[in-house]
Amino acid sequence: MSLEETLRKIRPLECSTEAAAQRRLDSLTKPQGSLGRLEELASRICSIQGVVPPQLGRKLLFVFAADHGIAQEGVSAYPKEVTAQMTYNFLKGGAAINVLARHCEVDVEVVDMGVDHDFQPLDGLRSYKIKRGTDNFSRGPAMTRAEALRSVETGIGLAEEAASRKAFLLGAGDMGIGNTSSAAAILCALTELSARDAAGRGTGVGPAAWEKKIATIEKGLGLNQPDPNDPMDVLAKIGGFEIGAIAGLMLGAAACRIPMVLDGYICSSAALLACRLHPAVKEILFASHLSAEAGHRSMLDELGLAPLFDLNMRLGEGTGACLAMGLIEASVKIMREMATFESAGVAEKTQ
Repeated sequence: MSLEETLRKIRPLECSTEAAAQRRLDSLTKPQGSLGRLEELASRICSIQGVVPPQLGRKLLFVFAADHGIAQEGVSAYPKEVTAQMTYNFLKGGAAINVLARHCEVDVEVVDMGVDHDFQPLDGLRSYKIKRGTDNFSRGPAMTRAEALRSVETGIGLAEEAASRKAFLLGAGDMGIGNTSSAAAILCALTELSARDAAGRGTGVGPAAWEKKIATIEKGLGLNQPDPNDPMDVLAKIGGFEIGAIAGLMLGAAACRIPMVLDGYICSSAALLACRLHPAVKEILFASHLSAEAGHRSMLDELGLAPLFDLNMRLGEGTGACLAMGLIEASVKIMREMATFESAGVAEKTQ
């Protein structure tokens, strides 16, 4: 589907399953509400799927990789070649996301959206390369509007494909040296937060490099003047190809009614764009964790989402989303597999 078609297809969730979900949860062999947010998670999945109890299925996470021209300004502690090197690491199964995905039984697919490297055909690598990295947004727009649209529609297409493969949960991860600068710039453009409050240490830059990062973001915002009322303009001027694809994946997930689990800082910047394109996208989103990256709490506050955990993580790759997928699946299994008071012959609470 095109972006316009997808936006037309997205509808706010109906509340018709909420009462039935609550009755099911209250009938299980436990004090009412005793499983806390696990019960809330299961109920939300019911609302998204429109059925009680919810259906299980495949847990699928896309790791989107792309380079950023802003890395030329020395905003990262690592050279841009690491984007391609880590992409190879994902494909070999050696990254943190691979370990956690094996543990949580999440399928991972790696997507090249714009890595500055010519990969040979490789098993497991999906190539949707727009070009070899964005342009340096401190010197002009990061990409054209047509390129921004292409990145978003790539994510939409992947969500549609996942729906045809009966995906139960979708998640996204990122790899792109310099992308925390783009994410911070998006946060600033959409919320008027200062670059000093939005930008963190990313890959671990020191004080001097952090000050340079802040100044670079401020320069890019001043030069490009992204329109906060036009999310595609914001993406085109200061975003990244992987950020656009993640935003598109969320839009497609909302259109197809698939629950979507956010990762950390980069993924949340994409969520800001997606929710500006259609506010109902928020209803299918789950925030996995609170990133240690500065500005992430502001992103989640803007989205109105509460993280499921805080482990002081700031890696990206989809690591937080992967862990949260396991929690969400557990909540659904509680609703599906736990005995009721009636079926177990257990006395209910006396009045």
